[in-house]
Amino acid sequence: MELKNLSARTGRHLQRYNLLGHRQVVGCIPYRYRSPRGASVVGEEDIEVLVITAQRKGKGVLFPKGGWEIDESIEEAALRETVEEAGVVGDVQNKLGKWSFNSKNRESFYEGHMFPLLVKEQLEIWPERDIRQRLWISAREARRMCEYWWMKEALELLVNRLTSQPKTEMVSLPNLALVAANA
Repeated sequence: MELKNLSARTGRHLQRYNLLGHRQVVGCIPYRYRSPRGASVVGEEDIEVLVITAQRKGKGVLFPKGGWEIDESIEEAALRETVEEAGVVGDVQNKLGKWSFNSKNRESFYEGHMFPLLVKEQLEIWPERDIRQRLWISAREARRMCEYWWMKEALELLVNRLTSQPKTEMVSLPNLALVAANA
């Protein structure tokens, strides 16, 4: 897969805000299966998720997320942020949910939307490779390591979704990798 314009967006001039003035952010929980592709029943131990380090050293790990901009769909924004921050592409699936939360300094409110992303490709070169590390870990480890309560809730929803249905029933949205890369 060829991705064009592999650079991170900057600035807030295209940023979306909800009716309450809260910045809207979107992200993905990138995941893959440990079990052989033929297995139809998935247990939590069969799922690995990709976490990234925070930009500031020593501030833990999180799932890729960032601003939803006015010139893109919510799914395009989720995939774009995942490519920029984690360097993976794949299938964006049905939204896990929406959360309202305070910023790290408790001065701002955000509206966060999270999606599962079944990883199809891990890139060697991605926009934030020099400022973030990525790590495949179990869902159990992610619960322990992730700093944000709302991301932990999204992870629980993902694990419940994946372990309650056969792999073949999971619905994916159209692959938006090329659209996000061209944004």
